[in-house]
Amino acid sequence: MSKVKDGKSKVKDKIKSGSHSLNPDRANGKGGQNMRSKATIDRLNMYKNQKPVRNRSGKIIKAAPFQGWNASGTQARVEPNRKWFGNTRVITQSALQSFQDEMNKAKADPYKLIIKPTNLPTTILNEKAKNERVHLLEFEPFENTFGPKAQRKKPQLATCDLNEYAELVAKKAEEYNAEKDKDLVQDNEGVTDEPMFALFKAGQSKRIWGELYKVIDSSDVIIQVLDARNPDGTRCKQVEAYIKKEKSHKHLIFVLNKCDLVPTWVTQKWVAILSQEHPTLAFHASLTNPFGKGALIQLLRQFGTLHKDRKQISVGFIGYPNTGKSSIINALRKKKVCNVAPIAGETKVWQYITLMKRIFLIDCPGVVYPHGDSETDIVLKGVVRVENIPSPEDHVEEVLRRVKKEFIQRTYKVYEWDDHVDFLEKLAMKTGKLNKGGESNISSAAKMVLNDFQRGKLPYYVRPPGTTDEEEESQNNKAIEDAAKNEKIDESIEKLEEQSLQTDIKTETKKKLKKKTLKKVLNVKENKVKKKINYEENKKRKRDNK
Repeated sequence: MSKVKDGKSKVKDKIKSGSHSLNPDRANGKGGQNMRSKATIDRLNMYKNQKPVRNRSGKIIKAAPFQGWNASGTQARVEPNRKWFGNTRVITQSALQSFQDEMNKAKADPYKLIIKPTNLPTTILNEKAKNERVHLLEFEPFENTFGPKAQRKKPQLATCDLNEYAELVAKKAEEYNAEKDKDLVQDNEGVTDEPMFALFKAGQSKRIWGELYKVIDSSDVIIQVLDARNPDGTRCKQVEAYIKKEKSHKHLIFVLNKCDLVPTWVTQKWVAILSQEHPTLAFHASLTNPFGKGALIQLLRQFGTLHKDRKQISVGFIGYPNTGKSSIINALRKKKVCNVAPIAGETKVWQYITLMKRIFLIDCPGVVYPHGDSETDIVLKGVVRVENIPSPEDHVEEVLRRVKKEFIQRTYKVYEWDDHVDFLEKLAMKTGKLNKGGESNISSAAKMVLNDFQRGKLPYYVRPPGTTDEEEESQNNKAIEDAAKNEKIDESIEKLEEQSLQTDIKTETKKKLKKKTLKKVLNVKENKVKKKINYEENKKRKRDNK
């Protein structure tokens, strides 16, 4: 008999056991969170199955997606629902305004992040048209507004009377400032201010700017390293504006490095001022005794948990040359992974460093934005290497003006001078920097002073905005008193340690003396006992012999 197939078809299990990448029910493998979701699989299947299924004779068995048809006499129906006939997403003007205010507050606060933005088209609410420049020719061509083919009968003016118009013109003329006018064309007669030497263009080449943009594009968190002695002077506000406008999804952080070179109150005030714009941390880069390392690592871990959907996050370090970007990376790794030097331009190319399993650090060469700094400012910011400066003695005058006289006297033991040349001559004579014939070598002495200023041997800091001379003096006096108290405490601790050591030494010497005396007494007693024993033995022998 021939076998007959049952008309009933086997019911397939709902859960597929295959491990194919297009199976939404497969077990989690090595991919973990990065495995394809059901929505992704459905979308890929939609791309894949675009053709209808046909039998051998060419008849369509299964239509392609969106190409099916209904049999004649049937009617396609839409599920009756009120949402098809009315606007269900309605919001009042007051609720919209409050939502907009809260969003602006959250965006303005540097310590708040919008984790789950709404799916609503909130970009319509940005009101960019208020701040943007109006392009009239995009709305109405010139021919339709002016000339013989003008279609407007009356121009739209802000004033109705000629006197009001004249008053408005006079008011704007009084408020006009030529310095703030960016569109004003100035005739420089073909002459522009350029630095005398190409050396002072350090950090401005296209190659270095290309490295900067590579770091910005490939990093999720951007850390701008500032010098605590001059935080405002080592900021690059143009790069900050570029990140805020073009890369607003990236996080920007300030790190005040070299905070050990300034008083504590100066660091606290600068951190409070800069924290109003972006999160700010104080840091001291050192392999053996760093400061702020735990806080920075904790912050980077928080950013890592914030971006759980990614395998890893990258942290880019940008800033002026010689601010200590590579030193911070070495301090975080607790070993030398980047080349470090107390001179500018040591880092040439960007490089990746692994901090943890999910956090990578990117080192970037120092970048300088050309915004009208003098040559002396460029030298004192540490942008240029001192040994390459052609006339270093020209910049020492500014050092003598910035640094207090008492600090210079304490450092170089030169107590009186008329001007910077006289100071350099006396310093050269004192340090033995002389040419043939006993003439003082001013340039080498000037290089020594500039090196000391760049490396923090000469104390100097920019006063935080809003502080007066009285406040500065009171804060410095408090710092001196605290330092004196700490010194007294250290001295008392040292004295106690010395006393304890002396007592220990005395007790040890007493113990040694006691041991020696006991040994002597024991030796004497042993000798006496031995003599008695020998005497008795001799007596016995004599008796036996008799």
